[in-house]
Amino acid sequence: MDRSRIAIGKLKGVAALVAGALAGVAVAVLASTAVANQLTSNAQQPLIEATHLPPLLTAPDEAIELRYDVYCASGDVDRGEPCDASGMAFVRSGDAGPFREISLEVDRAADDGRFVTRLPNEIATSRSGFSYYAVLRSNEFGVAVTLPAGGAAAPQRSLPLGRSVDVRLGTHLFGSARRANGRVAEAKWGTGPGEVGLEQGRNLSAVGGSAFDVDRSGAVYVLDEANRRLLRFASGSGAPAVVPLSINGTLADMSVDGEGTIHVLETTNGPGRAPLLRSFDRTGAARAATEVVERASQIRIGPNGPVVLQHPSGQWMSAAIDGRPLTPSDQKRSGRAGRPLPGGSEIVILRSGNEIRAALVSASGVRRAWRVTSDTPLAEVQLAEPLGNRLLLVTRVYTDDRGEFLVLILDQGGVQRSFSLDSADWAETAPLSRFRLAGSSLFQLGSTPAGLFVDRFDLEVK
Repeated sequence: MDRSRIAIGKLKGVAALVAGALAGVAVAVLASTAVANQLTSNAQQPLIEATHLPPLLTAPDEAIELRYDVYCASGDVDRGEPCDASGMAFVRSGDAGPFREISLEVDRAADDGRFVTRLPNEIATSRSGFSYYAVLRSNEFGVAVTLPAGGAAAPQRSLPLGRSVDVRLGTHLFGSARRANGRVAEAKWGTGPGEVGLEQGRNLSAVGGSAFDVDRSGAVYVLDEANRRLLRFASGSGAPAVVPLSINGTLADMSVDGEGTIHVLETTNGPGRAPLLRSFDRTGAARAATEVVERASQIRIGPNGPVVLQHPSGQWMSAAIDGRPLTPSDQKRSGRAGRPLPGGSEIVILRSGNEIRAALVSASGVRRAWRVTSDTPLAEVQLAEPLGNRLLLVTRVYTDDRGEFLVLILDQGGVQRSFSLDSADWAETAPLSRFRLAGSSLFQLGSTPAGLFVDRFDLEVK
């Protein structure tokens, strides 16, 4: 029996690892808050957690390994005793048929607590991709975790990129940020009408105006979580309408659907409780409150209702369908690798190191795909949206002392257009809530010591 000595203190880094791998290091701000809360509330219960970077999009001749970092805690969180863990992966070609059971072995070349298996070649190279899930168990305490949470009912799906378009960015040139076409919303820091609250962040930086969205009319919605309200800036107007919201005032993400319903994804929900997705009508009246299954980093509006990116599963899960909140088991069964789009397609994103893989996927597999590499380090993917027959991608580029956002419009020939934007991130927001696409314009949520603003950048595409 393999024994893996796993320091209990590492558990606080679970969400940071998986979130950073899937979308970028910034996602850890939301997820690590929930992990710390879980540690406190479950201090007297044995606990096992795992993180995993799913190989969502694979390249030809690429050796495929499934790696899991496992963390355990006993009732005495200060004891730091070893965790006797083991695991099995269940894999298959395509997305139907029986699974093959494969043992996960301790990776002795890595840090304590990493388990790994290499997929059989006939599965790894399947033209239809492969699907899988894993069960990891603490042999000492008898607790287990399944990733993704839906197990065999909603396994993780990996697809071959096929004939992807290779995009080589080279070295980024800092200091040439594009100017906005217009400033569509602006507010000072404060608690008065039309102002946005500011509070101390977890990492000593200020937090304020944690999320925003833009509807089809061009109206801008800013979540003023510190003052427990929403500011609605109608297109072409000055002062915003103030909409009180019954929220807990912590860092949160937000999306507004086509009916004007406001969906707020909160960070925490009290000791031992999962985070809440709260829904409000246009006046701020509460419509629903749904516990999400896992720690969540993003909420977006899918074809049938709000969908949430949940960790450690690393899947998009439906939170409600046609206004009906889903139970935890139904949420797990709805898990999928890509964010659902109108018409039944999905967009799948994987960032690993200085490479971003992006694909538009239909029921028959990958329709279009891109591999973006950079000589300058890449951080999180802030936005990925179809733009006609193109793809709009916004990512952060950085060095030790500089950082900007890079906007890419990709087509079948590579980069059709690109430009840089100032990071404008004096205050913290929800990690992946700084950009929205509405029509043919890109909107950016930014901040300075004076206040918050939303700028519009016209993309001039047909």
